[in-house]
Amino acid sequence: MIEKYGPWAVIAGGSEGVGSAFAHRLADAGINVVLIARKPGPLKDTAEAVRAKGVQVRTIELDLIAPDPLTAIREVTDDLEVGLLIFNAGANSYGHEFVTGDLAAFQNVIDLNITAQLALTHHFGALMKDRGRGGIMLVGSLSGYMGHAQISVYAAVKAFGRIFAEGLWLEMREHGVDVLELVLGVTRTPAMARAGLDMDIPGLLVAEPDDVAREGLEHLADGPVWVAGGNYETAQKRSGFPRDRKVAAAHAAMAQILPKR
Repeated sequence: MIEKYGPWAVIAGGSEGVGSAFAHRLADAGINVVLIARKPGPLKDTAEAVRAKGVQVRTIELDLIAPDPLTAIREVTDDLEVGLLIFNAGANSYGHEFVTGDLAAFQNVIDLNITAQLALTHHFGALMKDRGRGGIMLVGSLSGYMGHAQISVYAAVKAFGRIFAEGLWLEMREHGVDVLELVLGVTRTPAMARAGLDMDIPGLLVAEPDDVAREGLEHLADGPVWVAGGNYETAQKRSGFPRDRKVAAAHAAMAQILPKR
């Protein structure tokens, strides 16, 4: 891990849930980490816990939809050799029927999941290409395999992320840089809890953050896409035809775990 992806990793969305689990696993492997997150409390707590494992930790309290987030990130990272970028910051910050929703709020979803992801990948990916080794992990979602009511924009940006990862994987593999989109299903994270998802439905497949992080790091070299948490068959089914039946069936299943409106 250190030889290929060290000595420093940058984790966007690294303060809690899967991002925190990545930080702990990388620290266990001896890799120093830069944690980027919005919430100062969880960011500080994770940094202290990871630092206690004997690695160096730098933190950046930053909202990635702020203007030019890369400038703030470069101030902290330009003196480091970054061998791994994990973009785990993508989230659905606004769910609403599209035509009656707030376009500015939808734009925030796009800026976080696409614009910021592209900026960080462009910057750190170029450095990794020059050094001839490294890894880029873009954390995706099963939502990106199919359109969903109320989260149509979020599902669309997650579909973008997967296709982008596939193209980037083709471009970077000859330069010694691994690229992987790690696709998550329902995962027991603080963000999921805040969203009010019912994760106690019998038969619902729910992954734990540490298991997802372990799976992602183990398969970082197996790009361009790895579906985590036992959701491979679900991803296959959601990619099939006819689309009307597939989309309607997935919507009915999703309605069981979403908060009642």
